[in-house]
Amino acid sequence: MKPSYIFLADGFEEIEALATIDLMRRAGMIVVPVSVTGSTTVTGANGIATVADILFEELPTDVEAEWLICPGGLPGASTLGSYQPLGKLIVDNLKAGKSKIAAICAAPAMVLYPLGILDGLTATCYPGCEAGLDRTTWDTSRRVVASDNIITANGPSSAFPFALAIIANSLGEDTARQIGQGTLYYA
Repeated sequence: MKPSYIFLADGFEEIEALATIDLMRRAGMIVVPVSVTGSTTVTGANGIATVADILFEELPTDVEAEWLICPGGLPGASTLGSYQPLGKLIVDNLKAGKSKIAAICAAPAMVLYPLGILDGLTATCYPGCEAGLDRTTWDTSRRVVASDNIITANGPSSAFPFALAIIANSLGEDTARQIGQGTLYYA
């Protein structure tokens, strides 16, 4: 399986990023935290310093990934949304079928929507972030909206179902259920 990359900027939502990394790794997936800040130490929205594995500039030139993942949090999601190299990577890889895309909380609205990749689709995000973004059908009451190659989720409490949807897409429902049961998410 190809590695997955999760992108971190100062102000990222720690629960969304770290729970996703943890659950995906429990499932045996390779997940690489990538900093877009120029430093491997990235501080989350709640002051938790996290060390990314690599800087964005260190990514291979022709990145092929299982998933490109954007957590929310502020100003993390807005920083990711304005980081043009990331936007180009997401659009290019999605168009070429090289990667699937996942975003949670503010990131579907602030990162994916401006790129046009949610146009005409149903998605979810943190309630209120979708205001005025009318090229997408937003259903913020849903924790997770999943398709074959794009998964969105609505906020921090949806980190587990978000990560499990990613796992189910890549490794199957049985593996996702096993990880969910092992963490007591599914009783």
